[in-house]
Amino acid sequence: MAPASEAGQIGHAGTESAARRAGRKRGSPLFQIRERKRGNRWRSHVRWRQIGSMPETHTIGFIGTGVMGRSMAAHLLQAGHRLRVFTRTPAKAAELVAKGAKWCRTAGEAAGEADFVITMVGYPSDVEEVYFAPSGILENARGGAVLIDMTTSSARLAERIAHAAEARGCRALDAPVSGGDVGAREARLAIMVGGEETAFEQAKPVLALLGKNVVRQGGPGAGQYCKMANQIAVAVGMLAWAEALALGAAAGLDPAVMLTSISGGAAGSWAMTNLAPRALAGNFAPGFYVKHMLKDIGIALACAAELGVDTPGLATAKAAYDRVVAAGGADCGTQAIYRVYAP
Repeated sequence: MAPASEAGQIGHAGTESAARRAGRKRGSPLFQIRERKRGNRWRSHVRWRQIGSMPETHTIGFIGTGVMGRSMAAHLLQAGHRLRVFTRTPAKAAELVAKGAKWCRTAGEAAGEADFVITMVGYPSDVEEVYFAPSGILENARGGAVLIDMTTSSARLAERIAHAAEARGCRALDAPVSGGDVGAREARLAIMVGGEETAFEQAKPVLALLGKNVVRQGGPGAGQYCKMANQIAVAVGMLAWAEALALGAAAGLDPAVMLTSISGGAAGSWAMTNLAPRALAGNFAPGFYVKHMLKDIGIALACAAELGVDTPGLATAKAAYDRVVAAGGADCGTQAIYRVYAP
């Protein structure tokens, strides 16, 4: 590429210069185009600039396009990657397919030609199915592919996937996320990664399109252990703001006004800032489902028992979310916990 000091000039009669068309076709980051119109003619001065190589694009299989997965997949597509998608409900992938993603009939088909395979499904049983079924990822992924499970699942299952992937010439990462629907839409997820360092470094440019805080925690399963710690803090923290607002309301305070004070001090949290206002407005649409929160709490309780860690706060959170489910709120967002305290 010519250095920035070298430049040429071209002229073109009409409403758009050849330089502008070339810049549009070849990618404007490589050009600086200045134009002036003299009469009916355009004169263009093209200054080439060297900014390094263009980002590498990949074929990525994406399995699971629900509330969060759909936004995550869209970021990859927007970045220029070739996307192959599979989800159990085809309608949930329709928007991605309309934007250029290729629809696949099975998880294995989505994985078959991919450099990276990302899964974002609901439960550990779903993870096990999409990886280990005959029509799944492990039987069909090509050698050298990096398999990235971003579902909140169990560390033991992550270790199984990593060992099975290695036996088939692939590498696997467990990379659960935190940040909910807002973090997914705005590509601001926290991503907790477990797996080999070389696989992590290879996948990091892709993961960086989905989140701003991408950290390797250790070997296979480490990402899931970190996510369990995260979910303990989240679940117990949800009780905290719900109880606080309920007390204020019982004392005759306006909960919305009270929230403006306590959310800006030491009591503040992401959940209080983002989810408490939804609850106060009666908006219980899911950014993260109650049923998935209970799934995560169950995994965390089992993990804590295995490691010999006492978690009374988490047990209390489970009891509260069980009450939400008993009242018909399994498919609500986790902010529906407020109904337990202020029905």
